[in-house]
Amino acid sequence: MTQIINGNELAKNIRLEILEKVQIRKAKGKSTTLAVILVGNDPASHVYVNNKVKACKECEINSILETYESDITQDFLLHRINELNNDKNVNGILVQLPLPKHIDSYAVLEAISPIKDVDGFHIANAGALMTGKPIFKPCTPYACMKILESINYELKGANAVIVGASNIVGKPISMLLLQAGATVTICNSKTKDLKSHTEKADIIVMAVGKPNMLKSEHIKTGAIVIDVGINRLDNGKLCGDADFDDLKNKVSYITPVPGGVGPMTITMLLQNTLEATQYQD
Repeated sequence: MTQIINGNELAKNIRLEILEKVQIRKAKGKSTTLAVILVGNDPASHVYVNNKVKACKECEINSILETYESDITQDFLLHRINELNNDKNVNGILVQLPLPKHIDSYAVLEAISPIKDVDGFHIANAGALMTGKPIFKPCTPYACMKILESINYELKGANAVIVGASNIVGKPISMLLLQAGATVTICNSKTKDLKSHTEKADIIVMAVGKPNMLKSEHIKTGAIVIDVGINRLDNGKLCGDADFDDLKNKVSYITPVPGGVGPMTITMLLQNTLEATQYQD
């Protein structure tokens, strides 16, 4: 029988744990603070940032939101990040992507101190993830692992297929699953005969950005589908990379879109911000 994984409910429970720990810090006179930088007027970015700020408030984490016009210089942004790096009252720094084209996103992300890089994008964290010892796990892959943990699924020996090979999701989730003992195959939108890979999978993580790409014919009965994709159809409706309606009677577990991985990603950002305090107190 298919079980739909309620990301909102799981996130709520984890946030209660985060709140309790933040309150303990407050009782000791210690704050927990996340600085968020938003450049430009991308509507989706504004929605994401507002959700992050709202989640911080829910867990009594201080949030510093700095918004800048899209014509700011890269030098200005790098200077501001350096100031936040040196601010002892700031525990985590997040720069919302995408950035305007004239700004080098790589240079900006590398400017963030690795011990404040709560997105887990700095090359020091990405490299450390390869050895199983990152300071911070990237938020979305971290969320996927927490979701799998919540259903008590034995990852050792499981066949996992990742569809999507980005630095933000595909590559890091493959590393986390490998470290958990799974056998991992990484595919992408150009993989020939995708079905030959997914039909053998116990776990499928969809993170390729193609709406309703994964169908019931692509999977075996009882597979677990974690859908990271979020796509807006012509009718305005949101959907994932997996065809939820087509799959829901064949899988054992599936995350919906919205309400699956999304709220958990923000929750793991809060978790990383809390964890950042141990490097700075």
